[in-house]
Amino acid sequence: MTKRGLRLAPSLLSADFAALGAAVREAEVAGADAFHLDVMDGHFVPNITFGPSLVAAVRRHTRLPLDVHLMIEDPERYFEAFARAGGSTLVFHVEARADPRRLLELGRALGVTVGAAIRPETPVDRVWPWLDRLDQVMVMGVNPGFSGQKFLPGTLPKLHAVRERLSEHGLSTDLSIDGGITTETALESARAGATFFVCGNSVYGQGTVAENLAALRAAVQRGAQDAVR
Repeated sequence: MTKRGLRLAPSLLSADFAALGAAVREAEVAGADAFHLDVMDGHFVPNITFGPSLVAAVRRHTRLPLDVHLMIEDPERYFEAFARAGGSTLVFHVEARADPRRLLELGRALGVTVGAAIRPETPVDRVWPWLDRLDQVMVMGVNPGFSGQKFLPGTLPKLHAVRERLSEHGLSTDLSIDGGITTETALESARAGATFFVCGNSVYGQGTVAENLAALRAAVQRGAQDAVR
């Protein structure tokens, strides 16, 4: 487990954009630890979402950390814009057209934390060269691009592998899981070593946000307890 413990980050892509401020406030009151914002450019993934202006709008409604997931071809070009908009952590993809060393240096200069994400088909060892400098490793539980997909079974061995590597090196890096998170897959992911859980439809879908976050919190806490037994 990281020094920051287990954290839940509702994904705002699943919220009602017509009432985004209310969706943010409701989740914050219900105990969210951060918010996740998926930035897509229509090239790196087959979908288009939003840019820095929406991140800035969310920042005006909360002081919680904003986890900005850059599913874009050229993350370096936009790092500063998303940092200035209020992003707390900027997560780039190792498959993107970017130099991770440069992004890590840029993130430090901008005063933000930096994460690296891997697609389902990408081997986890792609992040090993920068593991001791990353603040977050994000394992995708679905193919990036659209919300509402089902969790891919090959995700759990990847989480195990990253957790083992982090433990071997004594690193407190966040291990994030993004995509297909339900109470069941959150439990399994926590058992596999995840500490940061991106939750979309499982928060903003059926039921109340408070009830959904409470159920997810109970699941990840149980999974983390199972992992240390």
